[in-house]
Amino acid sequence: MITLTEAAAERVQRFLANRGKGMGLRLGVKTTGCSGMAYTLEFVDQVEATDTVFEDRGVKVVLDPKSLVYLDGTELDYTREGLNEGFKFSNPNEKARCGCGESFSV
Repeated sequence: MITLTEAAAERVQRFLANRGKGMGLRLGVKTTGCSGMAYTLEFVDQVEATDTVFEDRGVKVVLDPKSLVYLDGTELDYTREGLNEGFKFSNPNEKARCGCGESFSV
C-alpha cells in the first residue's frame, strides 16, 4: 500500500487541476545514482493491465509490478524547507541513501 500525507495529496490534486487532465500519479523506481535506485514521479493518463492502483485522500497512485516490490509501504509527503520544496518519500524498504539524497538502496 502507498499512502500520501494531506500536503502531498493537495499538491498532486493542484498539479492535476492545472494540467487539465490525468487520473493520478505514477510512482516508480529506476536504476541510477551511486546507491543504485532513484524514485520517479509522473502523471498517469492511462493505467496498464499489470499496474496496481491505490487511492488515498482522493488521489490515485499507480505502480508497475517492479516498482511495487520496492515501494510497498511508502508514504509520500510534500515539504517546504526554506526555499526548497518537493516530494519526500518515507520508504520502509530503504536500507541506505547516498550522501546527495538522489538515490537509495534496498
